[in-house]
Amino acid sequence: MPIDTTLDKNRIPRHIAVIMDGNGRWAKKQGKFRVFGHQHGVQSVKDITEGAAELGVEYLTLYAFSTENWNRPKIEVNALMTLLVKTIKRETETLMKNQIRLTTIGQVDTLPKDCQEELRQAIEATKDNTRMALILALSYSAKWDIVNSVKEIAQRYKHGEIALEDIDEELISGSLSTRTIPDPDLMIRTSGEHRISNYLLWEMAYSEFYFTDVLWPDFRKEHLHEAIANYQQRERRFGKTGEQVSEVK
Repeated sequence: MPIDTTLDKNRIPRHIAVIMDGNGRWAKKQGKFRVFGHQHGVQSVKDITEGAAELGVEYLTLYAFSTENWNRPKIEVNALMTLLVKTIKRETETLMKNQIRLTTIGQVDTLPKDCQEELRQAIEATKDNTRMALILALSYSAKWDIVNSVKEIAQRYKHGEIALEDIDEELISGSLSTRTIPDPDLMIRTSGEHRISNYLLWEMAYSEFYFTDVLWPDFRKEHLHEAIANYQQRERRFGKTGEQVSEVK
């Protein structure tokens, strides 16, 4: 579909984070197994990645697999890992053609070896692409990331590399796995759930949230445009008053 011409091209979110929810419920509605929903969700990933790049979004982070997802039935986890490998292998050429750089956050070393290898190859192949960064959150947990940050800072303090007064928000942000990525401007969650599920807890302190009842396999560019249009109607204050924000404008 064409780009929504009513969108303000000067107010496109620089970074959009997405919780891709509802694959299982979508499959259940079709009378199919949950993995059927995950398979159809791949088309949504392709569509939204393309749509975000077309609009000029610089960073798109997709919550692909949380640390808690390991607790799902083994057959579903195995199917998800197989789907991940096949999708990365199939779509690397498309990422190259669209100048999209692939990267990851999370405990990628806990993924199966074939997943790790496909990711490594795709990341290496796309590393010089500059149009947009596509970040996959895999085996990711915001609490895990924050704990690791605290451990790293504690080690640096223990070895005398930093003083107590050096510990501030900037230092913590610089110790997270997202340190090279700007904080999300907009977080979208599909399927009607209103929670953030251990996702980018530190980074989303001032993000705008958009919740939609659309299940992920049905989420398309027009829904992305609706989310951004809603975002553009909001006044982002970052703790300031509306008057202060207006003065800056």
